[in-house]
Amino acid sequence: MSVLPGRDGQPRCPWGTAPDMVQYHDTEWGRPVHGDVGLFERITLEAFQSGLSWAIILRKRPAFREAFAGFDPEVVAGFGEPDVERLLADAGIVRNRAKIEAAIGNARAVLELHGELDEIIWASGPGPRPRPRTVAEVPAVTPESTALARRLRARGFRFVGPTTAYALMQAVGVVDDHLADCATAPA
Repeated sequence: MSVLPGRDGQPRCPWGTAPDMVQYHDTEWGRPVHGDVGLFERITLEAFQSGLSWAIILRKRPAFREAFAGFDPEVVAGFGEPDVERLLADAGIVRNRAKIEAAIGNARAVLELHGELDEIIWASGPGPRPRPRTVAEVPAVTPESTALARRLRARGFRFVGPTTAYALMQAVGVVDDHLADCATAPA
């Protein structure tokens, strides 16, 4: 499948034509994200998305931001068992103990990196390559995402397997998987 016209007639990646996905597709996905807070948010949301649709996570993102202190790793790293219980009771987010505990542990891992998270993630890119022409050409896992997942896990991160790492790379702009004819792709 190649691009599809959105309601405005602009050709987009097929998943980006759904009404609840257009803004995310057009203004965020595949655009560069840097810094611990932005990258920690994306790692956390991609981990929570595992096994679910991205549309669910996107709809719940405001509640996630509130529940996880704006994804400030310094604050989240200080969460304890009362916070885990609070999060498990929060119907606004995905209530999964393993993912909640992983997010807290990942915040601690971010702090242990002392600002190196940006470099680790951005050094994982495959380099310039042509955009895919069809959805079938978009991989779920690459050697680079497998290596990134391995590097992150070695630094204490959890819920960052190769598929999640690739979704992270797409979300933060390390790779550009907007289809070749997508009118809203980054320049």
